[in-house]
Amino acid sequence: MALPRVSADAAREPGAAARQPRRPSRLPGLAMAAFGVAAASGVHLLLPGVPMLTASVVLGVAAAHLPGVRGLVGGAARPGLSLAGKRLMRLGIVLLGLELSLGDVLGLGWATVGMVLAVVAATFGGTVWLGRKLGLRGDQPLLIATGYSICGASAVGAVSEVRDSDERDVATSVALVTLCGTLAIGVLPLLHGPLGLDAEQYGRWVGAGVHDVGQVVATAQTAGPDALGQAVLVKLLRVLLLAPLVAAVAVSARRRSAAAGSAPGTKRPPLVPLFVCGFLALVAVRTTGWLPHGALDGASEVREVLLGAALFGLGSAVHLPTLARTGGRVAALGLCSWVVIAAASYGGVLLTT
Repeated sequence: MALPRVSADAAREPGAAARQPRRPSRLPGLAMAAFGVAAASGVHLLLPGVPMLTASVVLGVAAAHLPGVRGLVGGAARPGLSLAGKRLMRLGIVLLGLELSLGDVLGLGWATVGMVLAVVAATFGGTVWLGRKLGLRGDQPLLIATGYSICGASAVGAVSEVRDSDERDVATSVALVTLCGTLAIGVLPLLHGPLGLDAEQYGRWVGAGVHDVGQVVATAQTAGPDALGQAVLVKLLRVLLLAPLVAAVAVSARRRSAAAGSAPGTKRPPLVPLFVCGFLALVAVRTTGWLPHGALDGASEVREVLLGAALFGLGSAVHLPTLARTGGRVAALGLCSWVVIAAASYGGVLLTT
């Protein structure tokens, strides 16, 4: 006997719409990310040498493996944590533009600009090449290269948006870049004296060779205010290269999509993503000098909270058993890339000072 058909009118009944699957709530994950930021801030207050963003990643990884929390991280909280890792990361990157003034950066001199360009190019190209040779999966070589050469986890997040990278690749890359940047906080100050660097040279070396802005500050402040000032300026010059790098990756992604013969109507990545345009716009605003220091300080606090929540979300996607299966190759790439950027920046500083 044939089953009765459901009419189109019946499908449009209010009850039918109510029976449609609901979009998973993002509130549990966002609340967990907010709690993670608060906890990371507490860690930073207790241990000032540990940047808040570094603590956020570590706490995210820990939350993903705690027996009482693991189910929530992989279940009800996952939509909100993924949202934090993507959308909040974009907003944080936009606000990062307020840290940059073109006048201050260009005041370093063209020799320093050339040195930073050379260090970034050598680190990026060498890391991508070695990552492919080691057989790392997916976008990991590209993401790790970006994080090492530009500005740590923020750069990883920016490029992953353009590439639409797998969340596991992003989480692994963030974990590696954060780990090595954290190690730099303890290792580089020990090399200050043996390498024969004065305070200004040490600051420039740190700015050219350490990944995240917070890690640069924590590493350079051990040599005094002169070293810290030079380190931040050189670091921000590297951050300025984020926009052209993301644009280049977007162009490459569009070409690959066209070469693969994507179907008509397929969404193609924009040449310059909207969040990068926002980043550049705020660089221009900061360069004008219109904003008072209070507004800049407030924006900096908001940026730290947004990036902290994003990094907690990304850290919660790290699965250590999976990471362990490729851990040797990932660790080898991280160590080699760390040596390359440290050696290249050291040589560049000696040549330009």
